[in-house]
Amino acid sequence: MDTYTMAAAGLPALGWALHGGLLSRRLATARRDPLTGLHTRAGWTARAERLIAKHPGALVLLVDLDDFKAVNDTHGHAAGDTVLTATAQRLSDWCGRQGIAARLGGDEFAAIVAHPDRTAGLVALWSALDSPATHHGHVLPVSASVGFAYPGHLPVPTLTDALSAADAAMYAAKGHGRRNTH
Repeated sequence: MDTYTMAAAGLPALGWALHGGLLSRRLATARRDPLTGLHTRAGWTARAERLIAKHPGALVLLVDLDDFKAVNDTHGHAAGDTVLTATAQRLSDWCGRQGIAARLGGDEFAAIVAHPDRTAGLVALWSALDSPATHHGHVLPVSASVGFAYPGHLPVPTLTDALSAADAAMYAAKGHGRRNTH
C-alpha cells in the first residue's frame, strides 16, 4: 500500500478521534459552572447519588444567598459574580476532600459530604459563608441561609428526598431571619 492510500484511509479515523475529543471536552465543560468552577446540577447529582449509596452517614446541604439581588442592583453584576465565586470557594473549601460542592443555578448551591464529622462543622460553614467579599475596593455583604439533611435519617434515603428535606430546612432558616442554619 502506498503512502497516499494509507493517509487517505487514516483521515476518517483521525477526524473521528478529534471529534470524540471535542465532544468529551464539551461534556466535561457542561458539567462545570463556567463562573465558579463548581459542578453543575447534572454533574453533581450523579456523584451525590453514588456518595449516598456508599456512605449512609452523608450530609446534604442547600445554600441560598440572602439579599443577593441587592448586591447586583447596588454594585453591578461583576460584584455579584465576585460574591458567587467567593461563596463557591468557601463551600468547596469547607467540603474539602470529604465531599462535592455544586452551583445549582443563580445564587443557589448544594453540597454533599461523605463524612460530616471530618469537616469543620456547620457553624464554621455558616461563619465562612457569612463573611464579606471585596470587589474593586468595595466591601460586599455576604450572608446565606443553609439547610441540611442526613439521607440516612430519612424514611427513603434518596438524594431527591434529602434535597427536599434540606430545602424545607433552608426555608425554615429564612423564616427565622437571615443568616440561619437549619
